[in-house]
Amino acid sequence: MAEAGPARRKNAPPREDVLAAAMTMIAERGLEKLTMAALGREVGMSSGHLLYYFRTKDELLLRTLEWSEGRLGAERGRLLARQESARARLDAYVDLYVPDGHRDPHCTLWLEVWNRSLNADDDGRERQAAIEGAWHRDLVALLAEGISRGEFRAVDPDRFATRLRALLDGFSIHVAIGVRGTDRDQILAHVTEFLDERLTD
Repeated sequence: MAEAGPARRKNAPPREDVLAAAMTMIAERGLEKLTMAALGREVGMSSGHLLYYFRTKDELLLRTLEWSEGRLGAERGRLLARQESARARLDAYVDLYVPDGHRDPHCTLWLEVWNRSLNADDDGRERQAAIEGAWHRDLVALLAEGISRGEFRAVDPDRFATRLRALLDGFSIHVAIGVRGTDRDQILAHVTEFLDERLTD
């Protein structure tokens, strides 16, 4: 009997598997179908066991976002390290930022976390800020590099990055919720035109 507890913990799936399963459920069934009970059935755990690890659904969603962002961050790092022009890497950054389409799971998750952040504690807000900060710092560094090489007009990298990310966030929401006339290809064309106008002499 004394070994029952450790055996259950040993047989529980790693947290990363739980987070991957949550992301898959969002992609395949929508966020509204992601409940602790449904996720528990998916990974072979009780909802109580999941609550032991994540405490609340808000925490589960934020952990899932952090896990997904970790993967995107690694991909972003690879594309920014390419031996290409700053503009080619900026276009790749934008392509990675903009959702794939209506109900894109990563953007859908972001929208829900943003919505829940109205009642989030300081820790939750700081964790969201850390995610957004990583995107911002990478963009500022890329813009500064392009300016120093003479590829981009001499703009303030931090201010320009703030405005560009606000533009991308707004367009991304339109793509994710399916606003007519704002599909992914149209959005990428708008952003390309904006960058041509603002960064190219």
